[in-house]
Amino acid sequence: MPETFKAILVSRDAEKKQSVEIVDFGEADLMEGDVTVAVEATTVNYKDGLAITGKAPVIRRWPLVPGIDFAGTVLSSSHADWRKGDKVILNGWGVGETHFGAYAGRARVNGGWLVPLPDGISAHDAMAVGTAGYTAMLSVMALERHGILPDRGPVVVTGAAVGVGSVAVSILSSLGYHVIASTGRNAESSYLIDLGAAEVISREELSQPAKPLAKERWAGGIDAVGSHTLANVLSMTAYGGAVAACGLASGMDLPSSVAPFILRGVSLLGIDSVMAPKAVRLEAWRRIGSDLDLKKLAGLSTTIGFDGIITAAHDIVEGKIRGRMVVDM
Repeated sequence: MPETFKAILVSRDAEKKQSVEIVDFGEADLMEGDVTVAVEATTVNYKDGLAITGKAPVIRRWPLVPGIDFAGTVLSSSHADWRKGDKVILNGWGVGETHFGAYAGRARVNGGWLVPLPDGISAHDAMAVGTAGYTAMLSVMALERHGILPDRGPVVVTGAAVGVGSVAVSILSSLGYHVIASTGRNAESSYLIDLGAAEVISREELSQPAKPLAKERWAGGIDAVGSHTLANVLSMTAYGGAVAACGLASGMDLPSSVAPFILRGVSLLGIDSVMAPKAVRLEAWRRIGSDLDLKKLAGLSTTIGFDGIITAAHDIVEGKIRGRMVVDM
């Protein structure tokens, strides 16, 4: 009989009521693609939590296997870049949104969406980084391109206790930045200090409606929260500074003004991890291999099995997860 494997399938009925179940799949059930990968590790990202809980319209094809990133081994390939046995990573490209994703034992995808697993990094470690950590590195690279280097002054990281924030704090501190970590969880202060934060501030300092301009506090920032938090970060950014915006945990709105941009020359840098060009992805993963302390990575990640994905998806949306969640398949 053909080999089967477990998969999480999200469906909805004629009344658009969503349901989630664990089913048996075979390779014939997978979607089109020129590379088939044995999924060895994946993650539970905030977007995955939204997809499984239905809290936001992440899924745009029904039914769907969620899971926006994975690492694994190529089983078969008709793509010129990949051969059986190659170790690969996938982040984004609509996987887990419009194309069957990581929450299955196998994934069939477009070979152009894959990048090689860096030397010295296991599939587990790559998913401890995951899309959240890869996005954090894209954000760091954007700040560097804008000239926001350690000698320019402090850099703030919002949502610092969760995936993007935790990895951003770790990378920035390893690069010599003075990192100010913002979190709504006071109990996580020691965790953030261990990751390399020089200061920890309360989310409440940034969650109220922002002034057009406030006292200059940092040279730049990485924001995964959006809404009033991003507006406050911008209003407190020093002259010529920049803020990389990569998330919307508090909302898609930006209740700000043009004041930081036209009076202080502040730049807002948009970070898209889903459709980033391959050259950018390769550079991000190269930098992850060189700039992210794997010992810190182990300290900011928790490991679960396939059977724990659905529960973890609810927990991450409810703000109960710290750092990164790795799924060993």
